[in-house]
Amino acid sequence: MALKIVYPVCCGIDVHKTFIVACIASTNSKGVTTYKRHRFSTFTKGLNELSQWLCENGCKDICMESTGKYWIPVFNILEHSCHITLAHPKYVKAIRGKKTDKKDAQWIADLFKHDLVAASFMPPLPIRQLRDLMRYRFKLTNFSSSEKNRLQNSLTVSNIQLGNVVSDTFGKSSMNIINKLLNNPLDTSFDIEPLIHGSMKDKLPELELAIEGTITPEQAGKIKVIQQHYDDLESRKADLEAIILSLAESYSEEINLILTVPSFKNLFSAIAVVSEIGVNMDVFPTAKHLCSWAGLTPTNNESAGKKKSVRISRAGCYIKPLLVQCATAVVKSEKHPEIRNRYLQLKRRRGHKRAIIAIARMLLTAIYHILKAKEPYNPDLYKKSDGRPVNREITIEQAILLAQAHGYRILAAAT
Repeated sequence: MALKIVYPVCCGIDVHKTFIVACIASTNSKGVTTYKRHRFSTFTKGLNELSQWLCENGCKDICMESTGKYWIPVFNILEHSCHITLAHPKYVKAIRGKKTDKKDAQWIADLFKHDLVAASFMPPLPIRQLRDLMRYRFKLTNFSSSEKNRLQNSLTVSNIQLGNVVSDTFGKSSMNIINKLLNNPLDTSFDIEPLIHGSMKDKLPELELAIEGTITPEQAGKIKVIQQHYDDLESRKADLEAIILSLAESYSEEINLILTVPSFKNLFSAIAVVSEIGVNMDVFPTAKHLCSWAGLTPTNNESAGKKKSVRISRAGCYIKPLLVQCATAVVKSEKHPEIRNRYLQLKRRRGHKRAIIAIARMLLTAIYHILKAKEPYNPDLYKKSDGRPVNREITIEQAILLAQAHGYRILAAAT
């Protein structure tokens, strides 16, 4: 039985840094396919020529693999005139040993004409721009954390043990002491009391012992450079956040709805979710599809009746850590028993890590339904779903297995 031709006229594009290879596959009514190939430059002129070539051949359906960042200019130019399917490279990889640039483009076209390519989720252009800015903000946050760790390491090398006394080394009082030390590294006998907050007066003897270290001029110079870099990163991050907030104004309704979800208290956490999954949940048939896209569901790996590894995939490298962080925070609070109780039940059977992933999936499922129904978070829905059926029955053998699964040792009945 021949595969059904879904796209009679389609194009497969193999993207590279300096050039792209396009192959148009045209299938007639008898099922015979002819191919047209052409190579174009990745300059804007070459991409416009590609768009014109596709229009001349009546091709509106295009498939290409997501190669690094090279696919983005091609997508931006062809987005308005064609229907583009962006595919993960692992789904369109050609057979090893029979790969050339021309064959790669034809292979993509052959797969696509039979609708055998799984399309990647592509949000609208405003969401993609917001996503790009939010991911850059994530990088700046990592850079800032690295600089804070470097400063703390420099203090440790100099045996300045402020981190053992104060709760935050980068607090106002602690930074006043550090700046005083940097102004004169050889003098550690200055009066600390005017530099600290009134609530820290009880820690004054410990602070005097904590600064009895030796900061060399070289370490002092290094710490000053770290401070300047950290301050500059925070300033650039503030500028970036102003741009992000201006773009996020269009999605204020959806952001406010996400802020009703437990542990989502930070505005930028809600914006990060919107930037990753968008606001139109119709692109995901169910909440399970969204959770699978975010890498929060076990993989299917079964052969010969044996289930192999079911660990989660590496997808969702930006949204998954955020959801895990929110899940870790909410399970520690007793304000949301519907989530905490679910976590404790899962942790008892499956362990902490699997339970946290399950709670992260629970939060993402709630966000899906919130954005789809345009309604705030409702904890009563979980209480209804957790209700146990009244007329449920169980056999004696099943009851014994259930008790053994919970760690009970079955004893013979006393006579």
